[in-house]
Amino acid sequence: MVAKLREHGVEWVVLAGFMRLLTKVMLAGFKNRIVNIHPSLLPAFPGVDAQKQAFDYGVKVAGCTVHLVDEGCDTGPILVQRAVPVLDADDVASLRARILEQEHAVLVDVLQAISEGKLVLVSGEDGRVRARLGAG
Repeated sequence: MVAKLREHGVEWVVLAGFMRLLTKVMLAGFKNRIVNIHPSLLPAFPGVDAQKQAFDYGVKVAGCTVHLVDEGCDTGPILVQRAVPVLDADDVASLRARILEQEHAVLVDVLQAISEGKLVLVSGEDGRVRARLGAG
């Protein structure tokens, strides 16, 4: 897969609705160049059905996170988060719909910033990579 993507000039991989962990080969082939969108304010509620997890927990603010993909499940460096209030009239479906609307908007914003060279990666003293979107 990595060879085929490179053959076609792929520089970045974007996961949106991809519900599988990637192989080490794929992660190494596009290190710090795989972007994912997740429907929670990570690190809260990683994995499947994050909106229901948040709703069931009773949070007053939910949201979405765009992050780089690493070996873990929704554990990569966070690029951007967008909050969505949980309304008194909400059920899981209405909360999911409002989060999805923000996911669509924030993912486009992040991809635009990446295309403009505004992604900055910094290695921390603990060895973890931290990411931010700044001026290009």
